[in-house]
Amino acid sequence: MRITIFGSGYVGLVTGACLADVGNHVLCVDIDERKTAMLQRGEVPIHEPGLESLIRRGADAGRLRFTANAKEGVDHGLFQLIAVGTPPDEDGSADLRYVLAVARTIGENMNEYKVVVTKSTVPVGTADKVRGEVRESLDKRQARVEFDMVSNPEFLKEGAAIADFMKPDRVIIGTDSDRATELLRSLYEPFTHNRDRMIVMDVRLATKISFMNELANLAERFGADIESVRIGLGSDPRIGYAFIYPGVGYGGSCFPKDVQALQRSAQEVGYDAAILAAVESVNDRQKQILFNKIKAHFGEVRGKTVAIWGLAFKPNTDDMREAASRVLMESLWSVGAKVRAYDPVAMPECLRIYGHRPDLSLCRTSHEALQGADALAIVTEWREFRSPDFDHIKSALHSPVIFDGRNIYDPEQMAQAGFSYYAIGRGKTVT
Repeated sequence: MRITIFGSGYVGLVTGACLADVGNHVLCVDIDERKTAMLQRGEVPIHEPGLESLIRRGADAGRLRFTANAKEGVDHGLFQLIAVGTPPDEDGSADLRYVLAVARTIGENMNEYKVVVTKSTVPVGTADKVRGEVRESLDKRQARVEFDMVSNPEFLKEGAAIADFMKPDRVIIGTDSDRATELLRSLYEPFTHNRDRMIVMDVRLATKISFMNELANLAERFGADIESVRIGLGSDPRIGYAFIYPGVGYGGSCFPKDVQALQRSAQEVGYDAAILAAVESVNDRQKQILFNKIKAHFGEVRGKTVAIWGLAFKPNTDDMREAASRVLMESLWSVGAKVRAYDPVAMPECLRIYGHRPDLSLCRTSHEALQGADALAIVTEWREFRSPDFDHIKSALHSPVIFDGRNIYDPEQMAQAGFSYYAIGRGKTVT
């Protein structure tokens, strides 16, 4: 099949590479000519395990191409996938200007039947708006060209996106056209053969995370261990163990934006979505928890240097959008502290966001980040942080104190090793 994807960001690149890998001919369109030139050279602007080799394989086979020419894109594909960004507007609603601009472009250039598909994360009613933009552009040209509208949201986890696409646990297709439904079934057949499909709303996961963070904060005040609570809760099959790990809050490009957009949609129809407001409030507060623990431990934070392990919002990605590390670093800087940071892949992104500044040192290794630091804060649970050399950590730090935002160490072992250890909801601080 011939597929055009508008947008060469995270969703567009993963979708295009996976669709090309099963034999389709995919053309990715992006208005950023610098980005398309990079991709044509085989340079991938995002970090996602396995993506670079998948793109290279598709490009070498001639099934995956990149262009900044929108008309070429519309001419190419039976399927016109819209995978451009939908950043939150000032009022929290999803900004649809890029989605609707692509819809107009499709309408201005199409001359034969197309299936227009929204892959971007968008609020209820967006498909109607996209259909309207395409139709209006066709009417201006006085063109009578048939097309179908489909909503097909993505459910890709950063760090595991290729596996999610290749072996999806659900594929959601929203359309009023039997013809489009059959075409989408054919498109996804290589990925859904002999597999069940489920419809799941991702906002449930955000609620689960904030709920566990609230329980962790309560456990800490009662002197209980949230790990015992987590095991008990997860053993109930109605709840399960997925996404019930307390920590320093969720981030990334999806959960925060989607919760805000759903809140805004609720307001527009006169409904007070109290749970959504609580989810966002808990998450915002949770991102401050490590800084508050650091402040409580030291009293005066000005002049201190904190080593931070982990900058990305989760492992296996370089994405720092809404990352807890950003809240921690900015809070430390605001009171005159310095940061020595290390992340396996996200340091170029950190440099892009913050530039060179005297209170930030980006270090080549986790050990280097410890040198001259007064404490260690763990923000992202990268695998390489799980079994470190604690003797080295203790000797490198000015004081043996660890603030563990992901609960990856055992409190009793930390006490035996001579650390002051602060975790999330693990009872009283051990020393």
